[in-house]
Amino acid sequence: MSMRLKIVHTTSFSYAAPVTSSYNEARLTPQTTPSQTTLEAVVRTDPPSTPQRYHDYWGTQVTAFDLHRPHDRLDVVASSLVETAGGPAPRDEPRATWVELRSAELRNTFAELLSPTRYTAMDAAMRGSLAEVVDEPDPETAVHAASALAREHLTYRAGATRVATTAAEAWAQGSGVCQDFAHVAIAFLRAAGVPARYVSGYLHPVVEPQVGVTVVGESHAWIEAWVGSWLAVDPTSGAPVGDRHVVVGRARDYGDVSPVRGVYASPGGSSSLRVQVEITRVG
Repeated sequence: MSMRLKIVHTTSFSYAAPVTSSYNEARLTPQTTPSQTTLEAVVRTDPPSTPQRYHDYWGTQVTAFDLHRPHDRLDVVASSLVETAGGPAPRDEPRATWVELRSAELRNTFAELLSPTRYTAMDAAMRGSLAEVVDEPDPETAVHAASALAREHLTYRAGATRVATTAAEAWAQGSGVCQDFAHVAIAFLRAAGVPARYVSGYLHPVVEPQVGVTVVGESHAWIEAWVGSWLAVDPTSGAPVGDRHVVVGRARDYGDVSPVRGVYASPGGSSSLRVQVEITRVG
């Protein structure tokens, strides 16, 4: 089934003292891929700015903007309309074997997606469960095993972790959010020798959404692993990646695709952040 989804993602920063200047990057624009088409997309700010757009190293569209007049609040509103096509196209390529994944040529090709990062490095506690992935008969089965392992070990709990939490930290406390489930699964796959990447985007939370009904959503994360071609799995829900998923970016980990980040100059004081995502099926 295909559907059209309208997504409004609002990020609001409030500052205790006026900010005199800020420099920001937003990665909030859905991609056009074989499984989805972005029909409309715009990122607006309040105070207004003159954004510059480009694609970064990983292929994610970046909206860069800066502000140079005092402000005590910044709103970044990304609105998009995306038509999904029912999930990835059937994979005709032969499935890779463990021998093929361990070849020097393939390891060189996917070096960045096989190397641990700050978010996806394993510790001794995680390595104790690595055999559950490595001992699978083929890489594709190992991908599903890593996803299931994350889901079995972690309990989903909103607010249990921070954006800086690593896979090892989430594993140690046994809870986290979708970002942590994705990092844990990626950590196991890379340690097993399976190229894996982090996918950021959105997920309509209703299995069969009604047209015209707006629901509160949130940013979502899942993974893709190379097993002869890219295989997408959602470690958090265990559900197939399909028409309710909308891709914004693919990279090594959350740090490469964080929705909004920047620096600002201020005489002092604290700041607060509020994020709201609304998703409406419109067709």
